[in-house]
Amino acid sequence: MATSADFRIEHDLLGDREVPADVYYGVHTLRAIENFPITGTTIAIYPDLVRALAFVKQAAAHANHELGLLDAQRCDAIVRACDEILAGRLHDQFVVDVIQGGAGTSSNMNANEVIANRALELLGHAKGEYRHLHPNEHVNIGQSTNDVYPSALKIATWFGIQGLVEAMEVLRRSFAAKALEFKDVLKMGRTQLQDAVPMTLGQEFSTYAVMIEEDQARLREAALLICEINMGATAIGTGITAHPDYAPLVLKHLQRITGIPLMTAPNLIEATQDCGAFVQLSGVLKRVAVKLSKVCNDLRLLSSGPRAGLNEINLPPMQAGSSIMPGKVNPVIPEVVNQVAFEVIGNDVTVTFAAEAGQLQLNAFEPIIAHSLFKSVAHLRSASLTLAARCVDGITANAEHLRGLVANSIGIVTALNPYIGYANATAVAQEAHASGGSVYDIVLAKGLLTREQLDRILRPEVLTQPVPLAQP
Repeated sequence: MATSADFRIEHDLLGDREVPADVYYGVHTLRAIENFPITGTTIAIYPDLVRALAFVKQAAAHANHELGLLDAQRCDAIVRACDEILAGRLHDQFVVDVIQGGAGTSSNMNANEVIANRALELLGHAKGEYRHLHPNEHVNIGQSTNDVYPSALKIATWFGIQGLVEAMEVLRRSFAAKALEFKDVLKMGRTQLQDAVPMTLGQEFSTYAVMIEEDQARLREAALLICEINMGATAIGTGITAHPDYAPLVLKHLQRITGIPLMTAPNLIEATQDCGAFVQLSGVLKRVAVKLSKVCNDLRLLSSGPRAGLNEINLPPMQAGSSIMPGKVNPVIPEVVNQVAFEVIGNDVTVTFAAEAGQLQLNAFEPIIAHSLFKSVAHLRSASLTLAARCVDGITANAEHLRGLVANSIGIVTALNPYIGYANATAVAQEAHASGGSVYDIVLAKGLLTREQLDRILRPEVLTQPVPLAQP
């Protein structure tokens, strides 16, 4: 290895290259930096992925040492280098672009080179002195990008899902607290944006809590699907160059150091080419996004106004809403969550096409699948926490306005159907709409029910839940 104060010379298939002397990555990573100037965003933006690669390399070192393929000294150095990465060090050395050709080979080699060069330092050698410990010959024993990279993606995604589920729990609790706070606030429900029948604001907010809880359950189910890994598959799933006992050993160590209930796929050839688990997870993330966006649409509608809209609830004011209209405040938090949802839906389309485009024994497009999934998970997590803390927790109800809307609504005539009949109720509704009068007064004037009967039938607890029909 030739060196100078500023660089070292490294060699690969294509020849010699100068690598900056102070960096931990090597020639393969250097070429990837040059080949893929796509987004300007490196894989270091996803710390879970960097840590997942370190988990895989550490487990592989342990397994290969047990098999007698890696001596104790090199194994210890690799394990210690991985421990540093797991602790958050050296992440700035993971510099390949998130979108890259080569089915993730550049990410795998970036990890191999960083780990090898840090391990060399721990052994008392200089970076690049690969005759003592080599990125391929030692860090990558019994491995291929084609089993390392998808396994690392699944490990990283597992941790991301746990964080998203926790964030959604914060949001679920916020909606549940508001459901309790608003349990006695009577309002009109709407279908197709038209007056329907009465409900409580608490019932309305409780549905949002339930919707989020359902999606938490779907995410946990999807997480179980990504526990199946293909370590030991090497290039295409046949396990060429790997020891026959390597797959169960590396699985044992990965389970131990990650705490994830991982399992080896029963057919490694299938597992190496199939991206179905990523498609399934992306679909669940899209479901989360669609439902969160629907909730935010509701919040924007219910808070519209304050004078010319529904004005049923007040969202906490976060910032001035206009550079020209004084006093205007916009629903900026629901709006930003809507935009996250739109992005996640688009990411799902990307994952779908990338998974479909796989050919024969490998899918070359897992980098864009990873980028899309990690963005969706991270942004949904941030959006959930932001929506809870900066919007839902501060929502207040315009209770008097809501009561007035119920009293003046034609929709309450539905509650009278069992007592005055559908035909009479229709006539009352038509007259109320034409005259602007109240259902209550028109029923009295027509002599269809007495005031006492109306008061008993139109009690809030009767209007908002199933009750046995009684004689009027």
